[in-house]
Amino acid sequence: MQIVGWDDDCDKGVRTAVEAAGGGPVVGEDFEGVVDEVLLWWRDDDGDIVDGLLDSMGMLGEGGSVWLLTPKPGRSGHVEAEEIADAAPTAGLRPTASISVSDDWHGTRLVPRH
Repeated sequence: MQIVGWDDDCDKGVRTAVEAAGGGPVVGEDFEGVVDEVLLWWRDDDGDIVDGLLDSMGMLGEGGSVWLLTPKPGRSGHVEAEEIADAAPTAGLRPTASISVSDDWHGTRLVPRH
C-alpha cells in the first residue's frame, strides 16, 4: 500500500493499523513501483481533488483501489461528500464503500470504472 498526502494532522493509529493488516510498512509518495492500494489523505485546501485522484492512480495496479481519507464534517479541511461524488467519475473512479476510519477521518473506497 502507498500512502499519499501524509501530514501532521493524519491519524497515526490508522497508519499503524494499515501496516499491521498489510504485514509490513507502507510505501510513500516517492515510490515508483506498482501498488494494489493507495491511501490518499485529502483536505479541502489540498487543491483540485480530481488532480489528486488522478495522481494517486499513477502507481495503482490492475484491480487496485484508492482509499480517499478526508476530515469529517466540522473538522478543518472537511471535503463535502458531493465534491467527492462529482470528482470520482471525472477521475475515472467510482465509490464502492464509505467508512469512519477514526474520530476525525472518513474513508471512501474508489475503484476504476470499467
